[in-house]
Amino acid sequence: MSRALTPSQTIGPFYFGTVTNAYRQDLAMPGVAGERIEIVLTLHDGAGAIVPDGLLEIWQANSHGRYNHPEDRRNLPLDPGFEGFGRASTDTTGCARFATVKPGRVPWPAGGLQAAHINISVFARGVLNRLATRLYFDGDPALAEDPVLQLVDPARRATLIATRDEAGVWRLPLYLGGPNETVFFDC
Repeated sequence: MSRALTPSQTIGPFYFGTVTNAYRQDLAMPGVAGERIEIVLTLHDGAGAIVPDGLLEIWQANSHGRYNHPEDRRNLPLDPGFEGFGRASTDTTGCARFATVKPGRVPWPAGGLQAAHINISVFARGVLNRLATRLYFDGDPALAEDPVLQLVDPARRATLIATRDEAGVWRLPLYLGGPNETVFFDC
């Protein structure tokens, strides 16, 4: 009797039919305050090929700069129709789309305000732990003073900054590795 080693496996793709029921791509119901925006995140592997079976989650403050979370007790308005959390799978073109509102600035624990941003979690084949990154908005004058962005090597900051296309959609490509690798944060 020969004994073979059990082959190693990475997680997924097991999202379809399990966590997919918890998807929410439209975060801003009618009546939610703020500028409605559309975001398209495109997921690529280290070689630049699209990843058609990834899962992306976003978490953000509302347009007033307040998170819908019990620990955010600041005296800022909460929108009843805005939870600030979204989840979407990438499609055959590697894209995940979200409709939301542009977030307000939130405080930095050491003082000052962070630039408007959206937190992103990436789950994909070959990724054992979630990857955490951010989306910032091109042209935001607050980028120059954002304390998190200032921790990133200036040559790599562009991997976190979404640009707006001619249709007004904010787009950010996410690269899991390679020469264009997105900056990911330890959380």
